[in-house]
Amino acid sequence: MPLLIRRFTTVGLALLIVFSSLLTACSGESSAEDHDLAMASLDSMPMDVKSAPVAVQQAYQFNVANPDVMKQLPCYCGCGAMGHTSNYACYVSEVESDGTINYDSHALGCSICVDITQDAMRLLEQGKTAGEIKTYVDQTYAQYGPSNMP
Repeated sequence: MPLLIRRFTTVGLALLIVFSSLLTACSGESSAEDHDLAMASLDSMPMDVKSAPVAVQQAYQFNVANPDVMKQLPCYCGCGAMGHTSNYACYVSEVESDGTINYDSHALGCSICVDITQDAMRLLEQGKTAGEIKTYVDQTYAQYGPSNMP
């Protein structure tokens, strides 16, 4: 009988480890270190960004570090009416001549902005170009509203 209990315990422990790993992988919680992309430091960002969900934090970090890509991508949340001209503008309102970044808080509450950025991150990791990513964004998000790109 003790051998049967030991086998059951070993199998149960192995299953617990597997299921725990799967739950962790599916939680959507990851850090900037999980990406092989340029990511700005969270340290200098506003407290609202620092206290936001991880996906939102990563979107801000990625936009700040990759303006060359993100200024080429539109947003489809309707923010063009606010003067936004790219997905980048949903996160950064201005970069001053001394390098000081003025953040836009719009993306803190807009899942479309964040989803577009997360898609851009994923597609860049897959080796896609900014043009290919723009095509994907246009095809995927045009159903939600007009592009904010002039």
